[in-house]
Amino acid sequence: MGVISTDKNEIKLYFHSENSIGKQIQAYVLASEKKVLTIDISKTKVTGTQWTELAKGLGVGISDLINKEHPDFVKNYGEHVDLEQEDWLKILDKQPEVLTAPIAIIGEHFVQLTSPSDFVKYIEPDSKGIK
Repeated sequence: MGVISTDKNEIKLYFHSENSIGKQIQAYVLASEKKVLTIDISKTKVTGTQWTELAKGLGVGISDLINKEHPDFVKNYGEHVDLEQEDWLKILDKQPEVLTAPIAIIGEHFVQLTSPSDFVKYIEPDSKGIK
């Protein structure tokens, strides 16, 4: 069992409130009819264990959670970086704004959302998304 609880009637959203896509997706999530827990990573620390669980739930590596083209990332680490998992976790801890895209846990399903329409397709009851 992981450290992040899941509930079929709840949506958890990990996002950065200073990111315009994050703010837009947060608005859509809050307007849904499900119970919502938002985690603004600019204000709330996410542990290395939680980041690891989020990456595993998405089926990606920790480094895949980081936008390596983000100006802050490039300024601090350069364009071509090869780091260990612990180093990627430290980057997320120190610079959460480099998160590639908001992450939602909808029921037991982990998804990365790159636009508000991504979220909508997962909660419309007649879509082929997650219910």
